[in-house]
Amino acid sequence: VERAQCALTQIEYAICDVGAIGRGGHGVIRIGLLSSLATGFVANLIERYSKHHKEVQLEFLEADHAELIPAIRRHQLDMAFITEPLEIEDFSSIRLWTEQVYVILSKHDLLASRSEIVWDDIRQRRFVVTEVAPGREVEALLVRNLSSLGYRPHILRDRVSRQTLMQLVACGRGITLASESVIEAQFPGVVYRPLSGCSLPFCGIWSDENDNPAFRRLLSVANTLSKARGGLARSDSRTS
Repeated sequence: VERAQCALTQIEYAICDVGAIGRGGHGVIRIGLLSSLATGFVANLIERYSKHHKEVQLEFLEADHAELIPAIRRHQLDMAFITEPLEIEDFSSIRLWTEQVYVILSKHDLLASRSEIVWDDIRQRRFVVTEVAPGREVEALLVRNLSSLGYRPHILRDRVSRQTLMQLVACGRGITLASESVIEAQFPGVVYRPLSGCSLPFCGIWSDENDNPAFRRLLSVANTLSKARGGLARSDSRTS
């Protein structure tokens, strides 16, 4: 009888756990990040979600598009927060927020005295980017906006961390770009100046096959938060 009672108790616990998972109250959500979540929309989202879903475990991976998208397809990630959604078969996306783009330069740079910078101010400058996230996205932004017939921007690629990149800028090796979520961290020897008329839209992207209830609840919270911050949320079903 005692063994039967123990077994029945475990079954009751299992039923409760399954019910909680089905309601999104338990489980694991694996999230991919293109840039730091120290500040901004993603940080607010995680704080709000965790406050009401303490039993859900959140796991994170910081990488670029080339690594995040295959990870979603292999079901190693539930969702990734990236720049402009790509057209990917069997994927869906929702635009959630935008971030101002800043030019990062040495405090001794002549442009440091400007309150705002335009593309023409930096067209002939040398840029440094990292080979880790979000270095490829920064390089793509530079090429898209500064390339012309017979000319491509001068870009140096270094396999360094974001912190070391800032030190290279401070030393005068070149200048670089970053979004709001990156420039919140202060580094000695560099200054941040807004790049006029340049902003990056960020979205959440996931596989249409994802049926993780906890993830679906996170997606709902993200949608609500985006609308509260300015009504940017817009869903797209991406198919080729």
